[in-house]
Amino acid sequence: MLTPRDFTPPETITTNSFIVRKLCYADAVMDYDGVMSSIDMIRQTRGGDWPTKELTLLDNQIDLAWHQREFENKSSFAFIVTTLDNSKSLGCVYFYPPGFRNANVSLGDVDVSFWVTKEAYDNGLYPVLYKSIQDWLKVSWPFKNPVFSNTVLP
Repeated sequence: MLTPRDFTPPETITTNSFIVRKLCYADAVMDYDGVMSSIDMIRQTRGGDWPTKELTLLDNQIDLAWHQREFENKSSFAFIVTTLDNSKSLGCVYFYPPGFRNANVSLGDVDVSFWVTKEAYDNGLYPVLYKSIQDWLKVSWPFKNPVFSNTVLP
């Protein structure tokens, strides 16, 4: 478990310009559209070799079902970032065990990463989301030493 057994993870935060909520299997199509429209942006800012152009909707459905199960088991936490009307994916946020994505990030108590779509990045959401995640971690989560593993941070 990434958090204490008795901790109830928050499933949603709402800001003036977006919502961050638990990522679920039902979000697969909306998430897939966001991912596939922004492959280069995601790889540039978050780092790593995901996503690829070969990613299929079925692959994404499997990934999201897995993320949902991990959330329920408190082994990791994945969130979708949406417009206020919940009609469009703007990105995702992930809380993983230390070192999960990058061995160099094993010193903290949680590995935090995130991405936004190319359109959301161009509209200035990347630094706004980063600040929102930082604030959310301080107020609502038990982590004392979160480490961001994105390749590019604002």
